Amino acid sequence: MGLATGSSSRPELAAALHRLRSTLARARVELELAEADDGESALKQRLLGDLSEALQLLGQVEAAALSIVPVLVLDDDERLGELTARGLRRLGYDAESGSRMRPLKPGEVVVLDLGLTASLSTADHLILRSARPIVVTGSADPHSRALAEDLSATDYLIKPVEIDDLVAAISRRAGLNR
Repeated sequence: MGLATGSSSRPELAAALHRLRSTLARARVELELAEADDGESALKQRLLGDLSEALQLLGQVEAAALSIVPVLVLDDDERLGELTARGLRRLGYDAESGSRMRPLKPGEVVVLDLGLTASLSTADHLILRSARPIVVTGSADPHSRALAEDLSATDYLIKPVEIDDLVAAISRRAGLNR
């Protein structure tokens, strides 16, 4: 699974982008550590801002060049959400986990545990409805299915979810042929 490679240059591009991302991320962390040691400096703040912007732009380039799909895994069990995101990252997705709604990246696919819906605001529900999430839940009852339909969910998966089934749902949602 993972990244589709249509030409021999794609693996090299992926490797170069990965090295660039790693270098930028390491530089950002080193600056953050230096800042914590000796206080704030305008130069350090500017550099941190520039590095954060560079990492964000790099993510957009990676997504466009390599068809990397950003995925937000929202789960009320933070440990399970992180395990799911980690599994997706191993397969080439730009996945992160959380237990709260945040602004979505362009084209980001949301994997939502229905257990979180009670804690979400009306605005969060509207964002989710427009994002057409993939719902994962431990319940197969009619109320849960109705809630998923109300959120315009594209898929309804019962936990425990196999990673291959989740990848297939993400691919359908993102319009990819993986």
